[in-house]
Amino acid sequence: MHLVVELIQYLMVLLIGVYSFYSFSVVRFRNKRMQDKSYRKLSASIYLLHFIGYFTLYFQTMNDKLLFLYAGEVLLIILVNTFYQTFYPKRSKLLVSNMLMLLTIGFIILARLSYDKAVKQVLIVAVSFLVCLIVPVTIKRITFLKRFGWIYGILGIAILFVVLFAGTTNYGATNWLTIGGFSFQPSEIVKLIFVFSIAAMLQERINLKKICIVTVIAGVHVLILVIQKDLGGALIFFVTFVFMLYTATSRPLYLFSGLAGGSVAAFIAYKLFYHVRVRVMAWQNPMRYIEKEGYQISQSLFAIGTGGWFGMGLNRGLPTSIPVVESDFVFSAIAEEFGALFALCMILIYINCFIMLINIALTMEDAFYRLISLGFSVMFGFQVILSIGGVIKFIPSTGVTLPFISSGGSSVFATIVMFMILQGIYLKVKSDKEEPIEEGVQKDQ
Repeated sequence: MHLVVELIQYLMVLLIGVYSFYSFSVVRFRNKRMQDKSYRKLSASIYLLHFIGYFTLYFQTMNDKLLFLYAGEVLLIILVNTFYQTFYPKRSKLLVSNMLMLLTIGFIILARLSYDKAVKQVLIVAVSFLVCLIVPVTIKRITFLKRFGWIYGILGIAILFVVLFAGTTNYGATNWLTIGGFSFQPSEIVKLIFVFSIAAMLQERINLKKICIVTVIAGVHVLILVIQKDLGGALIFFVTFVFMLYTATSRPLYLFSGLAGGSVAAFIAYKLFYHVRVRVMAWQNPMRYIEKEGYQISQSLFAIGTGGWFGMGLNRGLPTSIPVVESDFVFSAIAEEFGALFALCMILIYINCFIMLINIALTMEDAFYRLISLGFSVMFGFQVILSIGGVIKFIPSTGVTLPFISSGGSSVFATIVMFMILQGIYLKVKSDKEEPIEEGVQKDQ
């Protein structure tokens, strides 16, 4: 058994390495036949990684429930590929492929950490993709979405206010809402509404008065999140707004002023909130406070260091010793059992997604959709930085989930919706131009 697990962990590193290589190299091909061949390799890597991951878990535990979970996930992946290929033949194949690869990694690690949470994650992902079937065509065809900037802003603020007064507290932040026994984070949905609001209000006729109004609306969002003690979410909202404002105005003054203001706000938050000081204290010297404040980050560092380059092997480490490992610290579990090389390749996939999203923004001529693409790109990329940076002690932990991988229904639902909105914008670009964005397909002469 030890030999089999040892061989499989090297095979998993090889598969994700192959996937990472082709996810970048596919954009170089101008010939459709070569691209299709690369996409088949990407798809094969996903299915093989998924199979050997569950094979390893079942081989060690002989838990028959894993077989049903595996079959359900395979069916889900097949249906997603089939339905989106049928309804959106001109979709960005690489964007869908990257989503499925990251989700597959999440399925495997969650099945190892908590079977019940893995089942819940699969169900939420399935519902998310079903709901999102209409999202790309809605974004592509409905043009009046840009008219409701004020409504988006007021709606987002109203939702956050409801959570502030009626929400429940988890891990120190009052950012959860429970309805009928079902708990979710409304701030994840407000992220999407927030970007639409800022994009709609900054798409045209930008003057100082409008900039002040938009800044106030964004500031209210951030302030409510700070009061809720959801400082990770507040930071994501703030950074997204600053970059969207800079893109809309092309004035570096707003960018540097925003970053300076954010630094001052961070210092004030450090002085006002005890739990912020605790996180900074744990970040500065986790070993000194290992028995209490620094326990989580210390265990995370131990896990990453123990894993080495190739990992301990699936189900061979001790990731459950890390508090909240299924959500905030899932990257540590991956690094421990899959290895640092696997984790680095996974980061490359995130970088590939970010480059694709930025590319969509750069090729969009309509200011509204360009700002939406840019806002979502920054929001997605910054969330990845906060999540991974917190668990490797690069920055203080902010309690932010890792997109597509961490356990969390609200987070994975919002991220899938975000990517499907960007698919709709991608389709709008393709409807105006004959050549795709990232594939670079040209007609054979």
